[in-house]
Amino acid sequence: MTAALSLASPRSHVATRLGYAGLLPFVLGAFLVWIVRPDAHPYATLALSAYAAVIVSFLGGIHWGFGFREAAPPASLFVWGVLPSLVAWAAVMMPASAGLVIHGVMLWACYAVDRRVYPRHGAEGWLVLRFRLSAVAGLSCFIGAAGT
Repeated sequence: MTAALSLASPRSHVATRLGYAGLLPFVLGAFLVWIVRPDAHPYATLALSAYAAVIVSFLGGIHWGFGFREAAPPASLFVWGVLPSLVAWAAVMMPASAGLVIHGVMLWACYAVDRRVYPRHGAEGWLVLRFRLSAVAGLSCFIGAAGT
């Protein structure tokens, strides 16, 4: 019961600050896509896309953590845990104009799934932070895609 209670309320200021700090590469990346010289543009878009892929993969991995905590976890936790990584990997390989849109959609899709899954695992207290992070990160990907 103690683990569920600690998951329900994000008491960690460190995790909250690190979450917000994790938005810096998104915001900076989207900004750079719009302002860098043409010869540096592919690097800016790749940097934003690669970082988005890492974060999307991380969000899927959280579901594996939930599954590891259960004696008989549903297979859906592990399937969903892998799916974002596979989609993100394909998106990195695409032209940035398409790949960044897919990353933005996946960031928001991960949040939508998490709204249903987190409460079942006592982690609903993290959803406000997750919404804020996903909103800014997804929007950054869309802004970056528009700059390609």
